[in-house]
Amino acid sequence: MKKSVLTRYRVMAYVTAVMLLVLCTCMVFKYGFKTGEDVTFVVSQIHGLLYIVYLVVTFDLGSKAKWDFGTLLWVLLSGTIPFAAFFVEPRVVARVKPLVSDVPGRPVKV
Repeated sequence: MKKSVLTRYRVMAYVTAVMLLVLCTCMVFKYGFKTGEDVTFVVSQIHGLLYIVYLVVTFDLGSKAKWDFGTLLWVLLSGTIPFAAFFVEPRVVARVKPLVSDVPGRPVKV
């Protein structure tokens, strides 16, 4: 597996996690303080698009790493729970790192 597949996952995991925290903050302002409805709408749309990209990138990584359905579902859902991606991402990296090849075109012996 190419290193870029893991790098794409790592970037999207952190971007999605940060955007989810921003969205949660916006929701607190919207419903708790009755302000920021427009900002919340924009942030929710951006987070939704980024989460779709996260799903595609994670599914790509999972299919190349040959994860079972439970593992794939667990990683996909970590983008919906605040702070979860910050704990799941290091575990995924530790699990996938042995499968990553530094030399392009050369498969990793498992």
